[in-house]
Amino acid sequence: MSTPVPVNDLIAASERTLADQVHALARARAFAEPLIADETLDSGENTLAHADAVAAILRDVGGSEAMQAASYLVHACVHLNRPHEVIAKAFGENFATLAVETTQLMRVQRLSRGALSSGHLVDDAGVQTETVRKMLLAFSRDLRVVMLRLASRLQTLRWHAASKTPVAEAMARESLQVFAPLANRLGIWQIKWEMEDLAFRFLEPVTYKEVARLLDEKRVEREAGMAQLRATVEADLRAQGIAATVQGRPKHIYSIVKKMRGKSLDFAQVFDVRALRVIVPAVADCYAVLAWVHAHFQPVPGEFDDYIAKPKGNGYQSLHTVVRPRLDGDEAGRPIEIQIRTQAMHDHAEHGVAAHWAYKEAGAKGYAGVSASGAYDAKIAVLRQLLAWERDLSGAMRPEGLPASGATDLLSDRIYVLTPDAAVVELPAGATPVDFAYSLHTNLGHRCRGARVDGVMVPLNTPLQNGQTVEITAAKEGGPSRDWLNAELGYLASHRARAKARAWFNAAALHATVARGREAVEKLLQREGKTALKLDDIATQLGFKSADGLFEVVGKDEYSLRNIELLLRPAAPPQDEVPLLKKARSAHKGGVLVVGIDSLMTQLAKCCKPAPPDAIVGFVTRGKGVSIHRADCSNLREMAARNAERVIEVEWGQQRQETRAVYPVDVAVEAADRQGLLRDISDVFTKERMNVIGVQTQSVKGTAWMTFTVEVADAARLARVLGVVAEVQGVRSARRR
Repeated sequence: MSTPVPVNDLIAASERTLADQVHALARARAFAEPLIADETLDSGENTLAHADAVAAILRDVGGSEAMQAASYLVHACVHLNRPHEVIAKAFGENFATLAVETTQLMRVQRLSRGALSSGHLVDDAGVQTETVRKMLLAFSRDLRVVMLRLASRLQTLRWHAASKTPVAEAMARESLQVFAPLANRLGIWQIKWEMEDLAFRFLEPVTYKEVARLLDEKRVEREAGMAQLRATVEADLRAQGIAATVQGRPKHIYSIVKKMRGKSLDFAQVFDVRALRVIVPAVADCYAVLAWVHAHFQPVPGEFDDYIAKPKGNGYQSLHTVVRPRLDGDEAGRPIEIQIRTQAMHDHAEHGVAAHWAYKEAGAKGYAGVSASGAYDAKIAVLRQLLAWERDLSGAMRPEGLPASGATDLLSDRIYVLTPDAAVVELPAGATPVDFAYSLHTNLGHRCRGARVDGVMVPLNTPLQNGQTVEITAAKEGGPSRDWLNAELGYLASHRARAKARAWFNAAALHATVARGREAVEKLLQREGKTALKLDDIATQLGFKSADGLFEVVGKDEYSLRNIELLLRPAAPPQDEVPLLKKARSAHKGGVLVVGIDSLMTQLAKCCKPAPPDAIVGFVTRGKGVSIHRADCSNLREMAARNAERVIEVEWGQQRQETRAVYPVDVAVEAADRQGLLRDISDVFTKERMNVIGVQTQSVKGTAWMTFTVEVADAARLARVLGVVAEVQGVRSARRR
């Protein structure tokens, strides 16, 4: 293990000694070298040497300089406390994201191989498709992550072959069953074929050596004959005015074995052991060469394929034909495969997606900054190829007896769709355009009014499919529809999107309540001639954090406007013309001060059940003393209208904390009826140390109406407790009666 190098020293050294180097590749290697030069991978290979080799592989297949640079930064990540932050500071956000995500994918694959080696079947469909899923997820963010992993795995296999050290069976099978098919889908034949041969070499060494021995037999004689044939074909084609280049095609042992096993052939019956590749300038030349070949050689029936007119799913194009040449010697009459293609087709066949994918190192759209302007069609094609590869792989690994839908169901919980800018969006299966809009931006989801899927207008509750391109039509302003929250209508499949829509309606309801409370308070200020007062100051004096907090409780009818009136104009002094009033005050033992009358009997009105600090008014009854009502009591208003002379002023007396009285108040709760509702609401009062002395409940058509009688010492505290009750599941409103 090398001695840790301080992160700041690394960055400073990189910036100071490499100030004259503008290429990220050289800077990345200089940054990582102190960290990984003396390190070894799990395979035993030196880490820096591995990174050098990976960068070379990426360069050979047309990978960008950014991908090559990332091959070093990936291995530096494990030595950094905050790798994303450090690499972003030294190289930029794009490099940091690429390195960190590749590191995460390596960890996932390592865990997967560990599961295999600890007892899972090698061909376990669940394990393999989960590996596929992780690679697809990585691709959905940045295709370069997949490219890095392919190159790294190929180098690991090369190192084991060169050092003659064994490879774990799980890694070899993962290379053959996951990595090589992925390279095939991306059309990177150069990596695909070599990886297949190396993995097969470790999995079936006896068969590999036997086929290799058969290929080597009479190799000198065969190559001499093929050299003569190449020269003859190239010269004759040039004489016909076709600027053709003729090459021998490499022989790949794994493809030969697959063909032998798939078609039950002997080695001598495999045609592509002897093969030529003809590369010409234009498509028309391809068919001209084909006509010349069939005119000068004997075609083998049933062995012709036109992949130019009908390309393979991954974009591969070429003409394939098998003929029998007329030559003297050992090669006479032996079949030979000839492939005919243009230079562009050849580049794509060798390097696949890496040959035409233009990576950019800045910007926020598309894959890790790739804008959609020039590579849109390519991105869609590659995405669909990976999705098709996923289906191929899951189908091929279907356990015996499992229904056809069983394997694909393992990957059915997520889908991948495209924005108009060709960025990939991951959604739950069954997601709709509304889910898509909410995944991009909450406000876009609220304003979603229409959608085009692959250019066609569709209803907003249309389930999306893998690989589709979705474009949202949005209003300039507005909110979601109530129908979206109806699960039966199928507008939202994502729990997150549904929560966002529900939050919008809750906020709208709160806004209406605040507006109603503001209107009531402002009307009161107009009546009192106090419109110059600041609403926030009034709210603060009444114990609220903001004016909106005051408006909310007023709008919910949980706070009496009488409290604001008392703040604006203190109680007027007693009027001498009221014969019942005197100047003296005396405290009643019940806690109510009645102005001017000693030892006057008082009682709390049962109709409104006042409690401190409610604004209260006294009403002199006939023979029962003074009945104490809340100032906003409707019964009091009716009695005062008939007998105004019996209304007297009263107020709560001061009590010591240890002897504070409690007062019964009624709380009305409306909720959706469910099992355990009464228990949950009662638990709130218990936790808040409020004694419940009575409960009345009634349920009508699924709605529960409850009245709780609780004892409180302070009605202001009750308002806060009711806020907690309102948060209980199913509760629609909780207010004091």
